[in-house]
Amino acid sequence: MQPQAPGTSEASLNPQHAHPGLKKIPSYWYPYTTMAKARWLGREILEVVSTEFRDRSMEYYRYALESGVTTVNGKVAKPDTIIQNGDRIENVVHRHEPPVTSTPVRIILEDKEREFIVINKPGSIPVHASGRYFRNSLVEILKNDFGYQKVYTINRLDRLTSGLMIIPLSASRANTLTQEFAAGTIRKEYIARCKGEFPEEVTCEEPLLTVDRQMGLNIVHPEGKPAKTIFKRMHYDSATDTSVVHCRPLTGRSHQIRVHLQYLGHSIANDPIYSEAKIWGECLGKGGLDLTPSEERAAPAPPDHVSLAESSNPELLSRTPAFAQAVSSSSPNPCDDKPEVDGPRVCHTVEQTEQSSDPPKLLPRETGHDIGMGSPVPLSADMVGVITRLRNMKDEDEDWSRWRDVVFRTKGLLSPYGVKAQPKSGEAHHASEVQGPPQLTKEEVMAKLETFRIPPPPPVLVESSSAASLSPTPAAMSSPGSEPFSPPPSTTTDESPSYCPECYLPLHPDPKPERLYIFLHALRYTTSLGSFETEVPEWAAEGWTWER
Repeated sequence: MQPQAPGTSEASLNPQHAHPGLKKIPSYWYPYTTMAKARWLGREILEVVSTEFRDRSMEYYRYALESGVTTVNGKVAKPDTIIQNGDRIENVVHRHEPPVTSTPVRIILEDKEREFIVINKPGSIPVHASGRYFRNSLVEILKNDFGYQKVYTINRLDRLTSGLMIIPLSASRANTLTQEFAAGTIRKEYIARCKGEFPEEVTCEEPLLTVDRQMGLNIVHPEGKPAKTIFKRMHYDSATDTSVVHCRPLTGRSHQIRVHLQYLGHSIANDPIYSEAKIWGECLGKGGLDLTPSEERAAPAPPDHVSLAESSNPELLSRTPAFAQAVSSSSPNPCDDKPEVDGPRVCHTVEQTEQSSDPPKLLPRETGHDIGMGSPVPLSADMVGVITRLRNMKDEDEDWSRWRDVVFRTKGLLSPYGVKAQPKSGEAHHASEVQGPPQLTKEEVMAKLETFRIPPPPPVLVESSSAASLSPTPAAMSSPGSEPFSPPPSTTTDESPSYCPECYLPLHPDPKPERLYIFLHALRYTTSLGSFETEVPEWAAEGWTWER
């Protein structure tokens, strides 16, 4: 018997009969908890946040820290707080989960006696909660939609990859299968549709290395981990100049099949990372990149159509922003003559660098030197160029929202679930003059965080249409208890951006459903528990064509 998610039917569980749209989660406040990582030690928390994450502007990250939503060991962190070994970091964020496909997860087999399930994962759904994803991750879907209290994901598929996964329901079963994966005794078989006429059979044994953690970029590199994939052509379609290939990875490296196919000159036909000429050039990364180390970096620049004066650029903290100039015109310094009551005062302006002869401190993201900070090897000019272009493409897909991330300048401190930091009686109410939150004990911080742990609202299904890809739907623009919000005045009318009323995020356009997956599918796994497989996806059929 196959369990199914509430509100679904047998027809909706069959991907071949589904009409994929978008599944969206309304935005919600959520507390992260993490221990300090080795690469963070001895660095200011603003530098760490701005190099680990790129969803918001540099200026916004400083503003969020000044709002008191981040604590270190129970004390409210400041932008210049230094992270030490053993630090416990709590951060309350307003989650805007990206949409995923509305094609549901399908349970192929449930074996209660042997404590495992076999599922068919649609493309676009990440296995684990990470980055922007939480409720739209596979683990949370299995818990919330199917009622499994505990699942053990011993292997994973890329977010854009679809197909079969074997998921233990107990620690003992997970341990058994983990040992099989480690020993290489599990036979894994995938199918892919790649560019060009693929040879009859090829074995690729190029080592693979992750060189950019933010973008999840992997390349062939001599200092990478050993990797081996056996490819066999199933058929070639001359009408689309693509081949459907059977792929058998003998190792389990990140993006292994995708990078090996790219290296061979036959990248997956619709892969947004490894098959994009805007990123790799006309050769699309065939034969790998030049690996000669280079220290050259360039500061990120806004796109040509986004007109930004240097003083108002939200990606440059070393310059006084425009809103600070407006404050200083009415008051020499909004922090002057203000006693530090109930904790340190927060000023949203940049430190008054013009009062000091010292040059302004530039953070790595301001100069472009955040590229390569997490790489295990020195980056070459080719590698830096690929990462830069990949970041720019992601920014373009999100309507360059980082460069428009300035609405918070006219607002007060961030207020999770309406908890506001009140200014002292008689003081100005400008954003740069709001009292900073008091320092809390660890117990008080944990109690406060518990008030934020409200289950996220249920998902909303949006039918596929041309309109869905052009602008955010109401599900992305609303949050429980939020007040109506009007964006700031703009010189444009029809194309004025929309903003979140709680965290002031410039909302991203919805992706087109057809861009939520790639032509790579986990078809069959053979283990000690048996051999399990899914249906062959529609795109693998001979003669199949698609819109490009």
